[in-house]
Amino acid sequence: MERQQPDGLQPNQAQHILSPRPLALHLSTAMASMMSSLAALPSARNGSLHWQLELAAAADLMADLRHCDPGELFQAVAAECQARLGAMMAGVRAYQEVRRPPRRCAGRREVWRQGTTRLLDYGGDGLPVLFVPSLVNGAQVLDLTADRGLLSWLRRHGHRPFLVDWGAPGEAELKFALDDYICRRLSPALDVVQDMVRTPDRGRPALVGYCMGGDLAMALTLLRQDDLSGLALLATPWDFHAGGQRWPAVETLAPALDTLLQGFGALPVDVLQALFVALDPGLAQRKFRHFAALDPDGAEAAHFVALEDWVNGGVLLAAQVARECLLGWYGENNLARRQWRIGGQVVDPAGVCLPVLAAIPENDRIVPAASAKALVDAIGHCTVIKPAAGHIGMVVGRRGKADLWQPLSRWLLALK
Repeated sequence: MERQQPDGLQPNQAQHILSPRPLALHLSTAMASMMSSLAALPSARNGSLHWQLELAAAADLMADLRHCDPGELFQAVAAECQARLGAMMAGVRAYQEVRRPPRRCAGRREVWRQGTTRLLDYGGDGLPVLFVPSLVNGAQVLDLTADRGLLSWLRRHGHRPFLVDWGAPGEAELKFALDDYICRRLSPALDVVQDMVRTPDRGRPALVGYCMGGDLAMALTLLRQDDLSGLALLATPWDFHAGGQRWPAVETLAPALDTLLQGFGALPVDVLQALFVALDPGLAQRKFRHFAALDPDGAEAAHFVALEDWVNGGVLLAAQVARECLLGWYGENNLARRQWRIGGQVVDPAGVCLPVLAAIPENDRIVPAASAKALVDAIGHCTVIKPAAGHIGMVVGRRGKADLWQPLSRWLLALK
């Protein structure tokens, strides 16, 4: 069972030797891509390869291929394949060998813990804001580094951020369903925030959920609406079949899910990572080729390592949570069908009466815009922003401050 590293400890180097996870899948996918490129050359030259219609240059390329010497073409493509694979491997090795200093988290403190869940107080003045991350990855993405840390930035700009850190499931949490996480962990965490900031000038806390954490936050909002001032939903999914969207990787896993859960007692991290790989099989190859070309001592390389460590340090899911999310949310689409219940209550977004902000990234592959837009429509009175970024870049990318941090701050300040 995985455990998150306590603050200040040297990360486990053995974990990085196996990263990016699942390493074997990333490598085999890259090699299959290269080999298929070579195998497709004869079909591409004789015209029997069917090109996608949107490739406007396909006709010109086919004409050029017919006039190439077959042997020279094969050698040129093989050399390019070898160069790309070599660059990817160089990037992977460089990432694995980076010396990682102890993680320093100045300006925050743990103020409550129950089981493996803890509440972190970032300090500051102004409206208290409770951030709820996903259960799938660690909470540190919301305060990743000194220059890409949303919560630390909010603390410096008139807010009092708190962060729920779920941790990896322990013995008790392995038996949890989503109802347990919301009613037995998230709701008590809100109680602690209320007790700490119960002064006339502070006001009621706002709730901010990121990705899956947005669904958890919305469920809590419906249970505790009188205790909150507003709800912000960052890249939060709702309709998992919107726009005809299907999830082949999830559908493929579904028949074997119970066997996996019985064998491991939870859904392993590498299975979850494999599902994310299926969204963009070539992403790891592109990322690590890019990393190989960076200045290893530069700020961009340091940010890459911090982000990849977060991505590859995923958290396993309790068995019942995995069933609810993969089979219920993705498979049966029971959120959009109003069949999800928390605390005995149907989770119906139309019941949210508080001010709501929804951030829908324009280039999100993890939560398609149509899925998040369905939640906006279901609530009916959202302020919507559309960061020009992806699911993760919205929070930690170069444009994060202008596209998300500042609009979120202005909206929170207006709740006072």
